[in-house]
Amino acid sequence: MLENSLQNFIKKISSRIDWLLVFFIVPIILAGLFTMKSFVPEVGATNFFAKQIILVVVSFIIFFIFSFIDFRSLKRTKVIVFLYILFCGILLLLFVLGSVSNGAKSWFNFGSFSFQPVDLMKLVLVIILAKYFSRRHVEIRNIKHIFISGIYALIPFILVLLQPDFGSAIIIFLIWFGMVLVSGISKTHLFLVFVGGVVAVTLLWVFVFAPYQKARIANFLNPLSDVHGSGYNSFQSTIAVGSGQIIGKGLGFGTQSRLKFLPENQTDFIFAAFAEEWGFVGSMLILLLFGLIIWRILYFASLGATNFETLFGMGLAIYFMSHVLINIGMNLGLMPVTGIPLPFMSYGGSHLLTEFAGLGILMSMRKYARTVHRDDMKNEFLGA
Repeated sequence: MLENSLQNFIKKISSRIDWLLVFFIVPIILAGLFTMKSFVPEVGATNFFAKQIILVVVSFIIFFIFSFIDFRSLKRTKVIVFLYILFCGILLLLFVLGSVSNGAKSWFNFGSFSFQPVDLMKLVLVIILAKYFSRRHVEIRNIKHIFISGIYALIPFILVLLQPDFGSAIIIFLIWFGMVLVSGISKTHLFLVFVGGVVAVTLLWVFVFAPYQKARIANFLNPLSDVHGSGYNSFQSTIAVGSGQIIGKGLGFGTQSRLKFLPENQTDFIFAAFAEEWGFVGSMLILLLFGLIIWRILYFASLGATNFETLFGMGLAIYFMSHVLINIGMNLGLMPVTGIPLPFMSYGGSHLLTEFAGLGILMSMRKYARTVHRDDMKNEFLGA
């Protein structure tokens, strides 16, 4: 009897979990853990390796729990609007009770651990945009949907920008922009909005911004122009990546990290720390694994039972792609330093829990997945 129950439980787990997706995620987690383990600890410093193991275990528990929850309730307007208002309220609460870290008031500090609510806000934004676009399939090409959906993104965008957390604000914008593109909204209307934004920024630059403000923006966009000041972090990360060459210096032999030249090497610049030790080969392997993870997410998005599940999966893929491109671009000196973590690899619980929660929701939707012809699927969620 006990053996039959155990077999049924294992079958139930296997039917809900995509083990191929887990197989792609685990090496990235291990890469982050091995990189943290190679750091030379200072007396009284945080043991990032030990704490990250705990965070990974908790995140996997969340992943498995969420995989068994029926999330069809997220399609209800009252539920998703409640979640949206709740997390916007939490972002507002940061201005009163939040703790400052790296110049941004974006964390709640609870003593032994801290929490950054904007990570979950990104996931809530994916859900509410999936809900909005899925219910307006027939009239989606109307330009008003660009502005209405934009308001959903604009409120958390402004709240996050005021912290100031420019990196997370960029991610919020990219989630909205990406989901607008895949929802089937008229590209002509979207282009007109984009042109209007460019004109507005140009006018601000010419007539509003003071010289010192222009200088700050220029340094932000091109940090390597001031390697002894605002571009120091980016400059050191490019040295670390380049010094790894083809096969790297070996685990524990990354001088940029060990000698403390590379700042935030457990979070923002963990890719640079990894690349120094594992080289071009290891870096390409990480990029390949991220590509395979996004492929699996898009695959399950294409099997969504309704437009909502499909758009949620697409939004989740955009969420991961945005984080990966910005973080790695930042580590290579190609993009501004914005403090965006690398999924599954950077130290931290807020982003890790959010990533596994999003994947857990995606796994729970597998129970109601469908198999349809690719052309039919394209017509349905791209509005063709």
